[in-house]
Formats: sequence, C-alpha cells, structure tokens
Amino acid sequence: MTTPFPFTAVVGQDDLRLALLLNAVSPAVGGVLVRGEKGTAKSTAVRALSALLPKVPVVPGCRFSCDPASPDPGCPDGPHEAGGGAERPARMVELPVGASEDRLVGALDIERALSEGVKAFEPGLLADAHRGILYVDEVNLLHDHLVDLLLDAAAMGASYVEREGVSVRHAARFLLVGTMNPEEGELRPQLLDRFGLTVEVAASREPDQRVEVVKRRLAYDDDPAAFAARWAEEETAVRARIVAARELLPSVRLGDGALRQIAATCAAFEVDGMRADIVMARTATALAAWAGRTDVLAEDVRQAALLALPHRRRRNPFDAPGLDEDKLDETLEEFGGSDDDDPDPDPGPDGPGGGGGQPEPDDAPQGDGDTAARPEAGENGQPQPSGAGEQSAVRASEPFRTKVLSVPGIGEGAAGRRSRARTEHGRTTGARRPRGALTKLHLAATVQAAAPHQRARGRSGPGLVVRRDDLRQATREGREGNLVLFVVDASGSMAARQRMSAVKGAVLSLLLDAYQRRDKVGLVTFRGTGADVALPPTSSVDAAAARLETLPTGGRTPLAAGLLRAHDVLRVERLRDPARRPLVVLVTDGRATGGPEPVALAGRAARLFAADGVASVVVDCESGPVRLGLAGQLAGELGGTAVTLDELRADSIAGLVKDVQRRAA
Repeated sequence: MTTPFPFTAVVGQDDLRLALLLNAVSPAVGGVLVRGEKGTAKSTAVRALSALLPKVPVVPGCRFSCDPASPDPGCPDGPHEAGGGAERPARMVELPVGASEDRLVGALDIERALSEGVKAFEPGLLADAHRGILYVDEVNLLHDHLVDLLLDAAAMGASYVEREGVSVRHAARFLLVGTMNPEEGELRPQLLDRFGLTVEVAASREPDQRVEVVKRRLAYDDDPAAFAARWAEEETAVRARIVAARELLPSVRLGDGALRQIAATCAAFEVDGMRADIVMARTATALAAWAGRTDVLAEDVRQAALLALPHRRRRNPFDAPGLDEDKLDETLEEFGGSDDDDPDPDPGPDGPGGGGGQPEPDDAPQGDGDTAARPEAGENGQPQPSGAGEQSAVRASEPFRTKVLSVPGIGEGAAGRRSRARTEHGRTTGARRPRGALTKLHLAATVQAAAPHQRARGRSGPGLVVRRDDLRQATREGREGNLVLFVVDASGSMAARQRMSAVKGAVLSLLLDAYQRRDKVGLVTFRGTGADVALPPTSSVDAAAARLETLPTGGRTPLAAGLLRAHDVLRVERLRDPARRPLVVLVTDGRATGGPEPVALAGRAARLFAADGVASVVVDCESGPVRLGLAGQLAGELGGTAVTLDELRADSIAGLVKDVQRRAA
C-alpha cells in the first residue's frame, strides 16, 4: 500500500488545509472546490486528508457501508439489524474525468431485470465514497451531466438509479472535493454555487518556502515510510483535534448577532439565493468547534465569508473569484451583534487550522489599472502609436446577446449545447445493437427482437426469455460542443478606435455564447507580415477574452496568412479531437494587402476550408458610405455566410443559422 504524503507536512496553503479540515469536522459544509495553477499541492493535500479521518464502523459484507448503529432501511443489501460491526479506514474515492454515468452511480443488470424481475445492482463510485471522501480532479473537465448527478447526490445524501421503470436508491453522504486549473475552463455558475467552500492556491514566491517544499518532497520520494514516521506525532494531534471538534460541534451556539453579520455580508456582496447564508452559518460553526469554542465569534464569520463567498459573487463568466476585504470588514463592523466579540480581528495563520483570506489580485482599481497598462490617448480619441505601424489595445465595447451559430449536420462530439449530435442524453431517435456495455435500453426494440424466439427458447411462464443478442441500445439526439476558432483581423484597416472596440465587443459576445454552450475556443490573429495563434484551442473561454483585451492593431492585412494558420490549427486539432466539429468565425473587412496577388492568394486559402467542409461565418467589419463587399466575396470562397456587425445582434441574426445550413447542404 502506498504511503500518502502527510497532511501536516504540506508547506503553506493555509486556506486549503483549513477548508479541508472544516469539511472533515462538518461534512454539512458542502465540500470544497480548490482552484489554482498546476503544481500547487492540490491533489497531495486532498489525498493526505483521508489518512486523518477517523475509522468508519460498517456492517460486515454491506457494499454500501451502512452504519451498524443506524443502518439504512432502504439499503439494497439490507435489511440490516442494528448491532455490532467492523471498522475500516475512511475511503478516498477518485472520480476519473472520463468516467461513465454507470461507473459513477452504478448499473442495473437489465437482462435479469427483464427476464427474472430481479433488481441486480452493481454499486458505483458514489456507493464506494459513502461516509468517506469523493475526489474529482479537474472537475471543470467533467461532463456536465456527471457533475449534475454528483452534486445532486451530495445535496440529497442519496443516489438514485433509474432504468426503464426499475429503480434503486442507496445512501451517498461524502465529503466532496474538486480541484481545477482555471486555465482549462470554468465551471458553470450554477455548479460553482453547489460547492460549499472555495480556495485559490498558488505557488509561493518566497525562495525559503520553495526550498522547504523541494526538501520535503525529495525526502518523501527517497523513503515515504520514514518521512511519514517523522510527521506521525503531528498527524496524530490533528486527527485527535478533528474527533474533538466533531464531538463539540452540536454544542456550538450560533447567536443572533453572528446570524445578522452573515445575512448582512451575503446581502452586501449580492450573492444569489440563500445557499451562501446557510453555508456561511455551517462554516462559522465548524470554525468555532475547530478552535475549541462553543460560541461563534466575528472572526469565525469573517473567515467563513472568505471561504464561502468568492465563487458566488461572479456576475459573468469572465469575472475572477475574489472578495473585497475592506468592504467585508466594514459590513461586519456595521452589523456587529452584542453577543459577538471584536468584529474586526486579524485571524492570522495558525498551522493547519489558521489562514486568513486568500490573495486577491482582483482588488486593484479597475479603471486606473486598465488605462495604466496602455499608452495615453492622443487627439480625437486615437491611441498613440506604441511602435512602427502599431497602435495600442483598445477596450471592447459592451457585449450583447447573440443567437446560436450551429454547425450543420449531426455530429458525435463532446456533450455541449451548440449543434445537433448523437449523445448519451437527449431525445430517443432509434435503436441499435450495443457496442460494449449497454447503457440506455430501448425497451420496445428489445422486446421486439426477443418476441419471435420465445417458442424456440422454450418459454413456459409469463416471463420473457431475453438473451444478450436481443438487447437494443437506444440512440439519442442531443447537443454537442464545437471548436469555435476565431480568426481576427488586427491590421491597420481595422485600427480605427471605435471600429476595433465594436469588433472586440462582437467577439467578446460570441465568446460568452461559446462559454454558455460548452465549446472549445481558439484565437488566431493576423496583421503586419504574418499571423499568430494568440490562443491554441482550449476550454478556457476567459483566457481567450483576456488575449482579446490586450490585442494590439496596425500594419498590413495578411489575410491569406491568417487563413492558412487557422487551417493548420484545425488540422492539428482534428488529430487530437477528431469528434469535435469546428466552426470558423472570421472577423475582417475582407481587405488583403501585402505580397504578390494578396486577394487571389486569400481566395485560394479560403477554398481549403470549403474543400474540407468546415462551417464558417464571416463577420463583415467594413464601414462607411462606400462598401466594397469584399467580406461577402470571401464568405462565398469559404462556403459560408457573411453577417455585418449590426446583424450580429439579438434577433437580427435569426436567419443566419438557416443560411449557414442551406449553404452547407
């Protein structure tokens, strides 16, 4: 058995350790989401926590870890009689990103259910994690329907499996921990809200602390058992403190003053719903128990806010989580209750149980910070040149709502919300023989396949004689996510300040749409003498928005170079993710300059996309009383359609999707 890295040996990361320990004390807090860059001990700390949890008493032979003192009356392995049992260590179960729904919730033996009427159930990971830890690394990459199932089970404390009228229910109470790297994409706001706490982790910039991290890791790798023995005393102390805090928790008093501070804080930061208030109350109570107190103080409310609110105050997908601590302190002071102590303490770090607020890079002034990063504007609102033929970046105009741009046909890509696709979830459209394990039974087709053979199989009773060859998998149609590749003209012809601001606003609006529809996005820009891949295809839409915001303009218009670079990006991505269909959004006025025959060369490059059947849309940015219509001609070469910036808004785009589909048909 592998010796885990000791929890108390983790260097720094006070907020992370505190959040994990609070959930160990009170699982009702609702789990923790750990956000941070790679290599910051996220997974190490989570795996180390399981060794600190007290042993779990279980009913011998029960696959669902029922408590012998109060067994679940609805346990599929029951009924169990209350009485003596056995003890085992608390489990930490990992949910792989590529797990299926059946692996998560369990599966029924459909063949036995149809032929014998027996509910033969094979438990999934939710059953294994009952009364332990369920750990999801890279939770932001997990399919949405699996995240929904996971969080529903965590909220209800039970898992329900439904298959064609046959249902199984079992208890599923666990400490849910998810880790994610925001560079790989964000979770939907609705899913963020379901995690009780969140912490931001980052590698220390202090050389001494980094040296200590390396020393401890090398010592652990050389001899894990000896390294763990060095920290055994500290591990034992923390384990005993968890047990003591659990015993004290029912006695902790949450006074009216603390409740007023909690309610006022949630209202001041305009969080949606009431879940934040409840999570803060539970967290503050757990903090008091962890500190060995029976009264909740203002310092507990403050720390609870720092852990429970940052991810709930995001107003749009491109807002980074964070909390204004000055505003928090003012609110706590204003609504300090008479039964609380000093409302504005400095909690400070205190080993694994301390930790103040997480670092807040967002707290810098927004207006001055943006302008400071750019050269001063010159006359008539034009930016001063920052180099030969180059102008500084301008701010995007206000984003607006767009309607969906779909890829024609039916795909088989990753689950999403943009284009039609054959998926595991959606409306049933037919049946086929299963390829591998049966996941979605088509009952009528199965009965139809088995019916002609009943006499030959010697059927004598009312039960249907069903064999493996009779089973039929339901085929379903839902929606998929696509690769939306933005190809943006950043040349001098696009550089007029108001014009480029509108262009960036349009692209930002489409990025918001891509975020909501669970697409991958990429960004190619062209100007001067060539084209650059500003952002390779990624699930992190907010990374694309950040690159767009700092995009400078100026120089010639190497349109052909931009199209050829985009074609190369799609070629490579097709090898990596062949099932995900692309949609190219070319943002340009259609002009091409530089080099011999630039217009003809651009046309030949555009025809490569048409030959590959790539769906495309040209956003025509040409303005002024005289228009050349070059973007429309380019759209024809691409085999796509053109739309102006004005037509991209709201209902004016309604006919665009039909036009795209008609041209591709």
